[in-house]
Formats: sequence, C-alpha cells, structure tokens
Amino acid sequence: MTGRITVLGAGAWGTALAASFVRAGRDCVLWGRDAETVAAIGERHRNPRYLGDIALPDGLVATTDLDAALDDAGVIVLAVPAQTLRAFLAGMLNKAAPDAVFVSVAKGIDGETGRTMSEIIDEIAGRDRSAVLSGPSFATDVAAGLPTAVTVAAHDLETARSLAETLSSMTLRCYATDDLTGVELGGALKNVLAIAAGIVHGRNLGVSAVAALTTRGFAELQRVAAALGARPETLAGLSGLGDLILTCTSDKSRNFTYGVALGRGNDLAGLKLAEGVHTAAVAAELAREHGIDAPIIFAVDAILAGRITIDQAMEGLMSRPLKNET
Repeated sequence: MTGRITVLGAGAWGTALAASFVRAGRDCVLWGRDAETVAAIGERHRNPRYLGDIALPDGLVATTDLDAALDDAGVIVLAVPAQTLRAFLAGMLNKAAPDAVFVSVAKGIDGETGRTMSEIIDEIAGRDRSAVLSGPSFATDVAAGLPTAVTVAAHDLETARSLAETLSSMTLRCYATDDLTGVELGGALKNVLAIAAGIVHGRNLGVSAVAALTTRGFAELQRVAAALGARPETLAGLSGLGDLILTCTSDKSRNFTYGVALGRGNDLAGLKLAEGVHTAAVAAELAREHGIDAPIIFAVDAILAGRITIDQAMEGLMSRPLKNET
C-alpha cells in the first residue's frame, strides 16, 4: 500500500493504532474532532481522556483539519463507532483520494440496516476499497506497545496481505484473510456474549458458569455467522474465538463491564459505549431470520429491551430441555 496512513477518530482505539503505526516508522496522521484531545496528543504526547497517562510516540501528529489529514492518504482507518460510520463515511468520501482503501476497526452491526461495516463501505465507496481489522486487542495494550495479534480482512486476499504488511509492527502482528463475513461477525457477536458473561460475573455465579456460558455462546456465534457465509476456521481464529475469550474475561472490556453493572443492578448512566448493546437486537433478529437456536443472544436482547429480568433469563436458560452437546 502506498501513501500515508490516516486514522480518523482520536478515541482510545484510533489513538492506539496510530501510535503503533508511528512506532513502526509509517507515515501516519491522526484526526480527531476534539481540539483539547488533539492538543494533548501533540503537546504532551498523551490522550488523557481515553488512554490515561500512557506515553505516545513523539512523532505522532494529530490534527482537527480533516482535509490536511486526508492529504495523500492511501490507507484510511475508520476508528469511529459502528452506528455512526455510514453518515461519517458519506460525509467525508469526496475528500479522500479515489483509490484510498478504507479499513474499519469498529466491531458492530449497523442497527438500522443490519449491515456490517464492510457492507456499508462497499455501498458508499465501492467493493474494492473496503477492509476491516479485528481481533483480541485492547487499546491500552496496543498504545503501550504490548504484543498483540489481529486479523485484517478484504474481499481480495492480496489486498488483505498488503494491508497486513502495511499495518503490522514488532508489537502488532496482522494476519490476512478474505473472509470479511467471518471477521466482522466474530467481532460483533462476541460483544453480545461478553455482556452475558459480565452479567454472570456481576451476579457472582462463579467462574465455572462464565466458562460454560462463553463456550455455549461460541457455539451460537458459530451457528449465526456460518449461516451468513462465515468460514469455520475464521471463527476459530483471532477475530472469533480469540476475541471472545478476551472480552468475556476482562474488566477492560466495555461490554463485559456493562454486563457486570447489569448483573449487580448498578446505575448504567455514564458507562462507556458498549457496542454489544446496539448489536444484541440485530444479532437476535439475524438468528430468528435464519431459524437458528441462539438462546444466550436472545436472552441478552430481551434483558436489554426490558422484556425479561436477569433472574427470568437465568431460569429460562437453565431449564431448557437437555440435549446432545454437538
């Protein structure tokens, strides 16, 4: 890939990725809307709002000028929330070079259309310009330069390989695939299951219950994603099972933390964005449309929508008819 890497979105994930690219010697610029955050990155080499006191590389350039950020950009990383990606991309597309590749790093499904991020990019920018990056990764780990492995997917495998080479560093290892469906659904569906795991943890039901729920949740993830065309080996890889394990076991996960708060009956106001909250209803609808048994996903959707209580969901799951595991 030629040209600059431009990261759009100076939140935790966008800043962390930009820092990784700069440490690898790439020509990279970070764009953000918030002038205070951008100033802190440029002057103090910190993003205190999202990444606390983690030191960022001195060479990381941040700006609020979108036109300047997109100048000579060959790879444009879209580090914006899944539910705003459509409007954001449509609004800035004419500012980007006509051959620039868009890499979404949002793990979600559009709540209005049920489309994945790559499908939205396909629709707005063109099928040959869409890619995604996903996998078991926390922004704080990547920002601190800790070893992390992720998956980069594009419709064309050679494009995915080129992007993986461009975006990789000594601490961020990218694997390539052309299974966009598997990578995106693995990343999106695990958020819903992480909320469920958080609820179990918040109710102090024990690590055995968390392990059981995570395993049975993975079976649901596989069934739903496979029905939509995902490959089994992708779902068993970094962007599926790997990401599920990470987010179902760590309080660094926003979705897990949201579930914990739900389980404890805490006030949810002020919690950071948990993409699984938006994805749950879409995931449940996809499962129903394809006639897929997904009781954990259905339960999370019903809890979030206020149709059932957590106690009712637990009773329903534990009283289901016994059956063979596979």
